[in-house]
Amino acid sequence: MQFERNEFFTVKQVADRLKIHRSTVYRAVKSGELSALKFGTTSKGALRLPGWAVNAWLGECFDAAYAQFVEGDQSPELADVDGGETVEVA
Repeated sequence: MQFERNEFFTVKQVADRLKIHRSTVYRAVKSGELSALKFGTTSKGALRLPGWAVNAWLGECFDAAYAQFVEGDQSPELADVDGGETVEVA
């Protein structure tokens, strides 16, 4: 999944497109993993995410997940599901 590099997206747009919660996107911005621009001077300024930054963040997420399978103790045939339950992937 790619985002248009030269466009800006809202947190909701990114979260909806990736099917993740908005708080996940906000955490990535707060931790510095995802670059964002804030328009306005108040604490409620509009936050916009550049497409190139979202693409870079996704690449880092994919690389980290791949490294966990390759270098970690979990086999590629298994996936961790929320709640700690492990299920086999077909």
